Amino acid sequence: MRRTNGGRRRGVPLWRYLAALVLLPLIGVVVLATAAAQARATEAASAERAEEAVRILALLDAARSGAEQEMVPILSLRVIEDPAIASALGLPEFLLLAQRQAAQDEAERARALTDRALSQIPPGSIGGPAAERAEADLTALRAEGDAGALDIEALYLRFLTVSTDLMTAQKATAAAATAEGVPGPTLRAIRDVQTIAQLTQSASRQMPLFLGSLLVGGGGNLVGSTTAWQTAWLDYTDAQRQMDDLSSESLQEAWREVRSSDLVTRVDGVLSSGVDGGGATRLALPEIASLLFQSQERSTMLAELVATAVDEAQTLVSADRERANDRLQSVLVLGAGLLAASVLGALLLGRSVARALRLLAGQATQISQGSLVEVEVAGPREVRTVSAALGSAVAGLRRIQDQAQAVARGDLDNALLDQPLPGPLGEVVHASVREIVHSVRQREELQFALAHQATHDPLTELPNRAQAVTLVTSALHRGRRSGEMTGLLFVDLDGFKAVNDAHGHAAGDEVLREVARRLRAAVRPGDVVCRLGGDEFVVLVEPVHSEHDLLDLADRLIGSVSEPITVARTPVRIGASIGVAVSRDGSTDADVLFAEADTAAYRAKAHGRGRAEIFDETLRLQLTERAELEAAIAHGLAHGEMQLHYQPVIDVASDRLTGYEALVRWQRPGHGMVPPDRFIPVAEGSRLIGDVDRWVLHEATRQLAQWRTECPARPGEPGPTVAVNISGRHLADRRVVGDVADALAASGLPARLLVLEVTETVLVDDPVAFDHLSELRAMGVSIAIDDFGTGYTSIGQLRDMPVDTLKIDRSFVGSAEPAHRELVALMIRAAHTFGLTVVAEGVEEPEQLERLRSQACDQAQGYLLHRPMPAAEAGALLGRTEAVGPV
Repeated sequence: MRRTNGGRRRGVPLWRYLAALVLLPLIGVVVLATAAAQARATEAASAERAEEAVRILALLDAARSGAEQEMVPILSLRVIEDPAIASALGLPEFLLLAQRQAAQDEAERARALTDRALSQIPPGSIGGPAAERAEADLTALRAEGDAGALDIEALYLRFLTVSTDLMTAQKATAAAATAEGVPGPTLRAIRDVQTIAQLTQSASRQMPLFLGSLLVGGGGNLVGSTTAWQTAWLDYTDAQRQMDDLSSESLQEAWREVRSSDLVTRVDGVLSSGVDGGGATRLALPEIASLLFQSQERSTMLAELVATAVDEAQTLVSADRERANDRLQSVLVLGAGLLAASVLGALLLGRSVARALRLLAGQATQISQGSLVEVEVAGPREVRTVSAALGSAVAGLRRIQDQAQAVARGDLDNALLDQPLPGPLGEVVHASVREIVHSVRQREELQFALAHQATHDPLTELPNRAQAVTLVTSALHRGRRSGEMTGLLFVDLDGFKAVNDAHGHAAGDEVLREVARRLRAAVRPGDVVCRLGGDEFVVLVEPVHSEHDLLDLADRLIGSVSEPITVARTPVRIGASIGVAVSRDGSTDADVLFAEADTAAYRAKAHGRGRAEIFDETLRLQLTERAELEAAIAHGLAHGEMQLHYQPVIDVASDRLTGYEALVRWQRPGHGMVPPDRFIPVAEGSRLIGDVDRWVLHEATRQLAQWRTECPARPGEPGPTVAVNISGRHLADRRVVGDVADALAASGLPARLLVLEVTETVLVDDPVAFDHLSELRAMGVSIAIDDFGTGYTSIGQLRDMPVDTLKIDRSFVGSAEPAHRELVALMIRAAHTFGLTVVAEGVEEPEQLERLRSQACDQAQGYLLHRPMPAAEAGALLGRTEAVGPV
């Protein structure tokens, strides 16, 4: 810091101003004002709680009064409905009906009063639990009472329990109100409420017991006991004596008016005569009805007296609360005045410091809000020091801002990003900026790569099936708006499998890449070539002027693809069959357009390959038939037309049964047995194959579980397995794992006894299906490659596949060529090397079985051993103890 000639620092130290400004006066003011405000706030809060408690007290009393008023007509109804009592009273039917209706109306009125009071009590208040209990108890009591499930005594006791619980809650609420330290008059007013409420409760309990003694006959039950209602009368008279202790003159006057009224005098006279005479005087039903009405009127008068007491108590607690709030406000005003005076003095004393601090604070606020302003250095020494430091910070922030703006603009090559910032913090910030730049570049590269991978085939770099559907859908939308035609060419290679078989999978990949290059070179700019998978491609053409142009393009594509391709210095030839589909106005759905082009390509192959066919009405009829067949398959699944046949799998060495392969059959009404090759391809071309697979899974596992129950395996022997074919489409569905788990859970079959058969193509072409197979194998299910040797899988790939069994295709097993026999032996040895079990398919001759036995093949199946058979015949094999080898 700069010094004067005398060596002293310029400016006055800031602590002197601050100490003089705020230290002593503010501390004292704040402490005193806070203590006084807290005391007054506590008093105001206590008054508010007391006011709330009195309000809850009033609601509880209203609910209790309603429940007690409801009790009398309910009990009256039970008495009137008692045939014995009605007969004893000798009353005409119309009079009973009138009394019953009057009692029902009174019960409904009281019930509404009770429910309204209970609903107004907040659940979290002090009376909330009692209100909830009362509401639940009354709901159950009313239901049982209306159903006639309770006798008179049980009804009375249950109503009495509710009333007592609410009275207990009243007392607790009154205690809570008085515990808040309310003034004496308020305390006495709350006690007056309790005294009158106690009198009201005692009065309401007399009539049920009096009528019970009068009508039931004084038996051993409580309601009909003379002692019970005499005791209730004594409680009532005791509560009357306590009314003499009321603190309010107005309440005492109101009580005297009620007590001396003709109504109360008549009711008390009738009840007291029963006590004085040792028993209830017999009354006629009209007299009983009159007494009931007068008793209810008396209860109403007492309830009004309670309401008057509650109003007085609420008036007092409201006044207490207002006084407490007034005192709190006075304390706050006084404290605020003292604080304002102290602050004013501090402002006057620190005027010189305030200017500098205000300037610095304004500049700091602007900086904190993102405005990097110039910092002016002025004021006391400490303020100058802070200002200088803040100015340096602003300079660094400006550098950071410039670098951040460069990153935000995407200008990642800006030279500014390479400029370091001063100090250790600057080094950290600059390192963070460099890391952000690196991360942004990596993210952009990764996003581009992921987007490309999600929409493109990794082998040919062409758009994949999902992207092809998206592109065709967009093209159809454009065609719908413009009215122009859209064309789709389905390119299916001819002879590609022969290239794979003869030259290997790597050669096949090179052929696919070359075909992709030729297709792209042959189409117009703007037309799109996509690979659907395997050896299938599509070409999207828009706009299309005529169908003839599409056929010309198809011929060019066929000619281009048919030119020799050099693979590993060896020329190979393939061809192409092309199906052409056209949407004339864009109204066709993308899936429909794909299906039409695929169908046309299928006809091109059927007519000799190496040609193009356009979709026409004949093919449209075939698609319609296909749709009808799909509907029939769905109907057959839903109506039990499908059935399973089971072909045994035999151990080659011992000729013993090791398991079955489940084969689906369709017994279609009106058509007979439909061959699997007629309906399975149709199901695989739609979502139905998943439904078929699920049905086969559940039926096959259920059947094997039933066989195991009927014919358990002998100790030490493995149980028979059941193999189920799973389509590639279903295996790629995320639900396949759950479908298999559901079938095993439903049947109770151990997972190790279920074998899932899949084709090589699924394992090679679909990574999602590959992952699902790994999950299924982790569950304990066995995986088998079906028809091995007909696909693209090399023997070396077996090591990395999630499989347990290799099924050699029947074309190799039944071949008489020496090369095929050697290939079978090689497959068996390679599979055993990788720990796989080998099953030979299509064994039809004894010499084939002997050859497989000599080659150490594990298992076999075929017509020589057993044909597929219904479940009953297949299950019978399990009961045989001898070998079930060649039939």
